[in-house]
Amino acid sequence: MRATLSAGRLAGARVGAHWSVSVVVAVLALGLALRFRDAYPGRPGWVYVLAVAGCAAALLLSLLAHGRGHAVAARRRGVEVVDVTLWLLGGVARMRGEAGSPAAERRIAAAGPLVSAALAVGFGLAAWAAAAGGAAGLPVESLAWMSAVNALLAAFTALPAAPLDGGRLLRAAVWRRTGDPLHATAVASGAGLALGWALIGLGLYLVVAGLLLAGFWLVVLGWFVVAMATGEVPGSGGRDVLAAVPVRQVMSAAPVAVPGSLTVGGLLAEPRLRFGDSALPVVDGDRHPVGLLERTAVEQVPEEGRGVPVASVMIPVEAVPAVGPDEPLGVLLEALETNDAHRVLVVEQGRLVGLVTSADVSRAAARLAASASWRYRAF
Repeated sequence: MRATLSAGRLAGARVGAHWSVSVVVAVLALGLALRFRDAYPGRPGWVYVLAVAGCAAALLLSLLAHGRGHAVAARRRGVEVVDVTLWLLGGVARMRGEAGSPAAERRIAAAGPLVSAALAVGFGLAAWAAAAGGAAGLPVESLAWMSAVNALLAAFTALPAAPLDGGRLLRAAVWRRTGDPLHATAVASGAGLALGWALIGLGLYLVVAGLLLAGFWLVVLGWFVVAMATGEVPGSGGRDVLAAVPVRQVMSAAPVAVPGSLTVGGLLAEPRLRFGDSALPVVDGDRHPVGLLERTAVEQVPEEGRGVPVASVMIPVEAVPAVGPDEPLGVLLEALETNDAHRVLVVEQGRLVGLVTSADVSRAAARLAASASWRYRAF
């Protein structure tokens, strides 16, 4: 979900709006204007304009608060928030990496609906207080409308289907039960596709039945849900979901490594260490990583110079990205793409325990796409 319109920054995170927000605000504003004019006739025109503008502004702030709730919850759990985007169904906080555990995923996902529910209660109490204080009908109805909208937002986004917040809650539950975040994502995205197509089907039925506006809205909602649920599967174009997977589940464990004291000639003479890949990690006697040796570098050493140690032609360890096995994959995706060797060392307690390559990430993405066939299986 990318912002179409930038709206500045809030607490260090960029804030923007998707084009769907302008559509929903315009349609709701038109509906409110007609409703207020019919229910409370005889007011000056500026009164209706002020009431509708106030409701529209409150709606935008409510969507922002929804997304901000996710952002605050993420930051409290050490996940960096890049931006917050307002869209048709709330506010989406885009994070650099994702929650590293089911519990953190659950808390981050629940924050948005809880904020919307709290706003629904707040606006409802304000409407009750205004009515009890003898306020005119228009302000009371405006507050009651905002209460209803936030209650609807909280309830709808809590449905257990990706990309809704409830889909993230479902993903956290399946992740906790199975220990497999990839399968959990497939289950949540499958639920999202089912919900989206159900909304589209119901919307088309309502259109045929003559309820054009209600049917139109359901079709639009369903289309958004299907489009974004499809994007949850990396094979269908979405990759961000892999960011939450622990490196340990993707890495090549206990990779073949070259002793740093070995000569280039000794490397080429040792069948066990011959290159089956374009690069091999280099370690010392305690398996502490000291660098990365590329096949092209070895091939460029002339035959008469192969008595030099591999350490003299390797990429030093300082220039090779390294992560821990329990860190989320999101912390290394950018480094994997930008470093020349396209390798990331996995180090635990100072020792090399694994290696991540672009091929490893592609296999994980393919596994997630293949697991889409599990989507409707009971768990």
